[in-house]
Amino acid sequence: MPEDRPPYPPFTQETALRKVQAAEDAWNTRDPRRVATAYTPDSVWRNRDTVLRGRAEIIDFLTGKWERELDYALRKSLWTWQGNRIAVRFQYECRDRTGQWWRCYGNELWEFDERGLMSRREASINDVAISEAQRRIHGPRPPEEHGTEIPLW
Repeated sequence: MPEDRPPYPPFTQETALRKVQAAEDAWNTRDPRRVATAYTPDSVWRNRDTVLRGRAEIIDFLTGKWERELDYALRKSLWTWQGNRIAVRFQYECRDRTGQWWRCYGNELWEFDERGLMSRREASINDVAISEAQRRIHGPRPPEEHGTEIPLW
């Protein structure tokens, strides 16, 4: 497992944008082990009402998430940054096993160590039931759209 994850703090607008796009790309693989390598071994998460500690719990959580949230596709946008912290807004869409589609809106607060690994993640997320016809996110973002804003509503 790599123990460095550039870019490193303190972040600039350019490096914060790269960090956000790298996170989006990794999450869109739906590979819990790959995603977990971006976090410190003792990383602490708050995800909705769940608190996780460490990569093993992150891997377990993401494994269950992507078993429930089918056809998951995510978009993240940089909100702001300072020093070793980045704030992000995001949306993702998925369907459950009954076929109901969901759009999930959220905000994340990230804190990084000196090696560029995320040591803390706090996520607040709201879910909205949508029809398949209302979907806007169909798979990973094409490279030509990297860094573009996502519509809020």
